[in-house]
Amino acid sequence: MALRQTGSDQSALHTVPFRSVGGKGLVRAVLGPTNTGKTFLAMDRMLAYPTGMIGFPLRLLARENYDKVVREKGIGSVALVTGEEKIIPPNPRWWICTVESMPLEKDVEFLAIDEIQLCADPDRGHIFTDRLLYARGRSETMFMGSDTAAGLIRQLVPDVAIESRPRFSTLQHTGKSKLTRLPRRTAIVAFSVDEVYGIAELVRRQRGGTAVVLGALSPRTRNAQVAMYQAGEVDYLVATDAIGMGLNMDVNHVAFARLRKFDGHRLRMLDAPEVGQIAGRAGRHLNDGTFGVTNNQPAIDDEIVAAVEAHQYQPLTRLYWRNRKLDFRSPKALLKSLYHEPPHPQLIRVRDGEDQVALAALSRDETVIDRAATRDTVQLLWDVCQIPDFRQVTPDHHAELLGQVFLKLTDGEGVLSNDWLDAQFGRLDRVDGDIDTITTRIAHIRTMAYIAHRGAWLRDAAGWQARAREIEDRLSDTLHQRLIHRFVDKRASVLTRKDGDASELLAGVRQNGEVVVEGHVIGHIEGFRFIPHEAADAREAQVLMAAAERVLRDHAFTYVQDFETADDQTLALDVDRTIYWNGKPVARLGKGPTPWQPTVAVHAGFVQDIGLQRRIEARINAWLDRHIARRLAPLFTLRDAGFAGAAKGLSFHLLEGLGSCRTNAAAPQIKHLSQQDRKALAKHDVRFGTDSVFLNGLLKPGPLRTRAALWSAWAGKPPPTAATGKATSLPTTCERGALMSEDDWAMLGYRHAGPAALRVDRFERVMAEIRKRAREGGIKPDESLAKTCDCGEEALPDLLRAVGCSPVKGEDGSLFRIRNNRMSAARGPKGQARKSAHKTGGKNAQKIKAKNGSSQEHKARKPAKKPDPNSPFAALQGLFASP
Repeated sequence: MALRQTGSDQSALHTVPFRSVGGKGLVRAVLGPTNTGKTFLAMDRMLAYPTGMIGFPLRLLARENYDKVVREKGIGSVALVTGEEKIIPPNPRWWICTVESMPLEKDVEFLAIDEIQLCADPDRGHIFTDRLLYARGRSETMFMGSDTAAGLIRQLVPDVAIESRPRFSTLQHTGKSKLTRLPRRTAIVAFSVDEVYGIAELVRRQRGGTAVVLGALSPRTRNAQVAMYQAGEVDYLVATDAIGMGLNMDVNHVAFARLRKFDGHRLRMLDAPEVGQIAGRAGRHLNDGTFGVTNNQPAIDDEIVAAVEAHQYQPLTRLYWRNRKLDFRSPKALLKSLYHEPPHPQLIRVRDGEDQVALAALSRDETVIDRAATRDTVQLLWDVCQIPDFRQVTPDHHAELLGQVFLKLTDGEGVLSNDWLDAQFGRLDRVDGDIDTITTRIAHIRTMAYIAHRGAWLRDAAGWQARAREIEDRLSDTLHQRLIHRFVDKRASVLTRKDGDASELLAGVRQNGEVVVEGHVIGHIEGFRFIPHEAADAREAQVLMAAAERVLRDHAFTYVQDFETADDQTLALDVDRTIYWNGKPVARLGKGPTPWQPTVAVHAGFVQDIGLQRRIEARINAWLDRHIARRLAPLFTLRDAGFAGAAKGLSFHLLEGLGSCRTNAAAPQIKHLSQQDRKALAKHDVRFGTDSVFLNGLLKPGPLRTRAALWSAWAGKPPPTAATGKATSLPTTCERGALMSEDDWAMLGYRHAGPAALRVDRFERVMAEIRKRAREGGIKPDESLAKTCDCGEEALPDLLRAVGCSPVKGEDGSLFRIRNNRMSAARGPKGQARKSAHKTGGKNAQKIKAKNGSSQEHKARKPAKKPDPNSPFAALQGLFASP
């Protein structure tokens, strides 16, 4: 980027003869490596004079030093002049500027130019060379920079007094380092936005976070990032080589993540002065600094290392120059004057800059040529070409914007219309988007801010300047937050800063269970277990766990006390046999001596003390006994009722089955029950079905959930799908249901019936409906029967087959009948019939006999078989038949 001196400034410079310094006071060149106090000396000297001006190579540097002078001398005494920003009080005494924007028509006592070795820069060098030759203070002029420029300065400015200053501290090469092993207070240097962001992302994951400094950042964003680094919120800085231009930060080590850079024309290796300029940011004042490479970069060449450590570089041999006596008679004449050859052998003509390329492009536009017909309009065209390409778009795209500006300035009233400006500013006044989007908008608003600071081009220059500043500030603050969000993990940064010593970390537990270390939530408590949040790397995870263990160890006693005194309502048993406290798991049931007496395995977690663990276990066991006794109260009431004989045996079956059992399993006890036993059992809510005997009160949702948890602990299996206690029908086609036995289903309170398991009371109802339909002519698997079964119609055929029915074809569609015209009260999953009711006595047997007759009677009704008349037994038959 190159900002050129305007035409009005050029005319003022013409009064200073080339190489003449006579009568203009002392001219000094204070040269040396980085960290020699050159800029500090220049600022101190300037403030010692009534008036002064200093030019910096970067807008960021100018703003940084402007802020320092404002703090010391007050805002009314100092002006800031850059391409995009001008803060000029009524009567400023000191001017802080970028080199390109210095108002050299101002007569000041002291004048200084920083980084004067940039005279050798291919893009901007001619500006610095121009200042070296012609910019002077009335009493004192100072050039600061590398001593590589000493020889050429002496040749071009013979009367200069050159002073060499040694570095305050040493700079030592340390070789290669992995990103994970870089010391704190390190600046990592790359040479593109993508590289900077990529490395910053790695540092965030591995070391907690980093600040980011790019030339594309606004001063506000850059200052906020540097302030975050300086305050110690992060210990790393990822930046471009912009930090090599005098940005003062507490950097102990500079790590090169790249040793090659694209200089605008080609990709090349860094030379020794460039390495030294950047590496020299390490070490401040008397603190020594180090430098090296990282990110798998090859080692720095030994010759370059030696030169950097000794601060001895090859002297500059050429400085870039461009003709300052421009011909404004026509665009063609102006272009021609820019190609004049330099007047001194040590000067080399600068390659075509952005302004020169833009002028050449606009000179091909006939409309522009027609408008640039006078000396004034040609000079205006050149001024428009000075608008910098902060957007970094293509030359043609940039020239298109410049053409719009020039044509609007030469049309009508000679100013940019408010409508056009409002449209340009309006599309930039947005804070949505990612980092790249916000950065692009900042680049665009910088271009518009440059235009707004050309006062003669606008009707309300001050108003548009204020709007540009507001938009840039808003975008800058947003960008800073985006950078923090993407590249800073403050928790990880704090944790890793203590060198792994958890004893130094301030930690505690909040009321909601969050574990906090140094103000950052690192995890939370679930029951008695600590659940850490994700760590950036193994090192952070180790520190995180150490800090958590310390605070939780101290917290365990209080936490167990709270658990012991907690209300029973805060505890719950789920069907998956897990016990929860305030919704968090604290224990799990295991198989005990009986289904209703499970064991308890406590999730002790961070409670390491054995005594505290036993107290937790005792509290859970006491609650669990009360919970089971309450939920299964009818079962234990039956057990303790004092029954004897067959009734006692049936009670035992029900106890083992947690409230239900198969009728065939308890057949011997049922057979011997007296009428009095049946009445007594009925008073305890015992129901006798044709297939099952069950406690009706234990078929409610609450008891069924408890039964599911106890069965799961006893069987060591997870409960079947949807075993929540609310459903009267559960699917058995899932893997869990398919592997369950009849006894398993009975303990859960259900009866297996092919594709479904029906709650035992629902199963009895279904079987009664099937028998009723069978007597009425056939069992039709319709919607009504599906509703009774609490399943879909598509499952009915398989369900009917499972309970002992066979399909037949009826007149009105598919029908089922009871297999063999008779049906046991229920059939197993394989279709095997239980013992027929008529074999165990009772009314059912009598009904069957009345309908079908005995087997002997059935045989007697068969017609007698006629004997063979030729058989020897035929005669006997006749004898038996005679009277």
